[in-house]
Amino acid sequence: MKHLSRLLLLPLLSASASLFGGPYSEAPPAPTSEEQNSRELFAYETTYTFESDFKNDHGKLGDGSSLYDQISYNHRFLISGNWFFRAGVEYERFDFGGTDNGLPDQLQTIHAQLAIEYVVHDHAGMSLELNPGPYFENKITGDSLDVPWKAYVTFPLKKDKIFAVIGVGGAFFQEPVVAPGGGLIWLFTDQFRLEGVFPKPALVYNPNDDWEFRILGDLYFEGYRADDVVTPQKKINRPDPVVQYGEIKGGAQVTYSGLKPLDITLGGGITAYREFDFFRANVRAKLDPAPYVRLAIEARF
Repeated sequence: MKHLSRLLLLPLLSASASLFGGPYSEAPPAPTSEEQNSRELFAYETTYTFESDFKNDHGKLGDGSSLYDQISYNHRFLISGNWFFRAGVEYERFDFGGTDNGLPDQLQTIHAQLAIEYVVHDHAGMSLELNPGPYFENKITGDSLDVPWKAYVTFPLKKDKIFAVIGVGGAFFQEPVVAPGGGLIWLFTDQFRLEGVFPKPALVYNPNDDWEFRILGDLYFEGYRADDVVTPQKKINRPDPVVQYGEIKGGAQVTYSGLKPLDITLGGGITAYREFDFFRANVRAKLDPAPYVRLAIEARF
């Protein structure tokens, strides 16, 4: 589900503390919102999950791999103080390899990113976002349009130490149509913290400003309007069905930030769960676990 994959743009200490009375409240004169927050936001990611077998299909659907690519650009428009309107566009695509079994060969979307956010030190501690656009396999049609949305807020439970994140999101092409999210951020030291916030919980270590190490989980679920599905398993076959594709990963990654304004991330681990869920027909096709590798580049300026 889109809201689970992007439900919480995880606010780190600088955002949460500044918003709700943390250590920045006693700092020397704070920079203006123009100085502390980037206006141009660029992100690129590619993730490859290796082949594994489909489950519970008696060999009828063979095996499969997946390649995920994402690219986005956003611009922040100042409203007042730390309030911004963020507008941009994002393209996401899954390409599926392996056995030619009649399941979707690809799933993709090109959609707008429209958000109202409260931003401090380049991190949003509060946001409401809409992602309208087509979510499709090969052809864009009127019934491939969806409007995923998500909202979240961050607030302190224990000053400078523990912060709660509460969020909710939804879309028509997913099950359930609306779902909650959230969790806790716990700062053990200045360098080590728990970001126990779903859909991307992590243990994070920052030895300095240039390096970040994460042990993480990653839940991704998103709905699409597929083309006709014709497989050896007749119970899966559907004309132009809605399919929710989901992945659950666990792994580690390292990010280098010494080439300003770039953040370069390399990671890998295990994709423990992959599924094509035709939930309106109550049928599914699942894959066994497989390793994955990931490269991501972000720039803010």
